Amino acid sequence: MSDPSNTNPFAFFQQFFKPMEGMQPFMPPLTEEECARKIAELRTVEQWLGMQVSMLQMSIRALELQQASLAALKPRDKPASDNPSR
Repeated sequence: MSDPSNTNPFAFFQQFFKPMEGMQPFMPPLTEEECARKIAELRTVEQWLGMQVSMLQMSIRALELQQASLAALKPRDKPASDNPSR
């Protein structure tokens, strides 16, 4: 970049993309069987994640019920006229 004969202002950034020229595309072409296998795997993961989400929601509901129960059982502040320490 210190070379004054270099007139390309993007030469610095282009050096970062040169190693990527020979790389494969992100998803290589798959056969029909490989596609079916990957779909089955992803559906299994989807079912597992759905089960985890439902268990998390159930835990949240249980904690909310416990919190509501504790709040209901908490002794209320008594008025000063009912104070037996007179």
